[in-house]
Amino acid sequence: MQTVLNKLNLYTTDNAFLKWFVSPGYKQGVFWVLMITVVSATGDVLMKTLGSRLHVTEISFFRFFFSLISVLPIMLLKSNVSLFKTKQLSMHMWRGIIGAIALGLCCYSVNIMHMSENTTIMFTQPLFFLPLAYFFLKERVDASRWIATLIGFFGILIIMQPGTDTFRCEAFVPMASAFCFAIISMLAKKMIKDEHSLTLLFYFGLVTTIVALPVMIPFWQTPMLSELPLLLMLGVCANLIQVCIFRAFSSTDASSLSPIFYTEIGISTIFGFIFFGQIPTIFVAIGAALIIGSTFAISVIETRKEKKAA
Repeated sequence: MQTVLNKLNLYTTDNAFLKWFVSPGYKQGVFWVLMITVVSATGDVLMKTLGSRLHVTEISFFRFFFSLISVLPIMLLKSNVSLFKTKQLSMHMWRGIIGAIALGLCCYSVNIMHMSENTTIMFTQPLFFLPLAYFFLKERVDASRWIATLIGFFGILIIMQPGTDTFRCEAFVPMASAFCFAIISMLAKKMIKDEHSLTLLFYFGLVTTIVALPVMIPFWQTPMLSELPLLLMLGVCANLIQVCIFRAFSSTDASSLSPIFYTEIGISTIFGFIFFGQIPTIFVAIGAALIIGSTFAISVIETRKEKKAA
């Protein structure tokens, strides 16, 4: 096997193929964001499936717990005690607390709404994300990014249909979750400069598990054997999302990537139909078209800018 790997030369980052993924650049940032959307939609499917029997607080706890368990062996294998050391403990705590709230709200909203509707409302996150990147990270946000975000917002309004049953009190649950996710994304962007990604994963899993434990206990139901693999997958998905976020934000400006996150709406709609028979309305199709169009436009603009700068 090693001989085969040597011939293919795919096991080292010296290889041009693998090196591309860890290099800075807008295209790399887009790739990692697309990975985030696929893994995130998969996590939504798992939470909705598990939510048919288990309480959302228990699902959230196991997501955090298995997230912590899955990252520990990697840290121990590296035999590097420094990975457990941090000078940003207070930021880790705040990120974990806000993250526990965000994921708890997300798990609840997935189980009370259609996946396409929930994901659409969750995409108020870029509306928080762009100004947070501007004020919190002091990133320069040019007109093209603002325009793309506004077009995406218009697409969201079409899908939500304000004044109908879609825009009800429950809609504020995923909206609040989106705001919390925007905050922890900004914290990750700030912390990744001085912390190893494994350190961020470990402390996020540790703090969220501790926060979720007392909330979960009153609603405890012993998971069935068939549910344990799904809970484990949910924890792994949680880590994969964070790894992809770290890589995306290390590749390019956070604000330039915000429109790309809109593609999750289309992926979530497809998953909702495949796994739960949920058929999107014509308004979802029109809104998604605007959102995907704005995403494509900003991708072309940013790619051209990179070529001119090179």
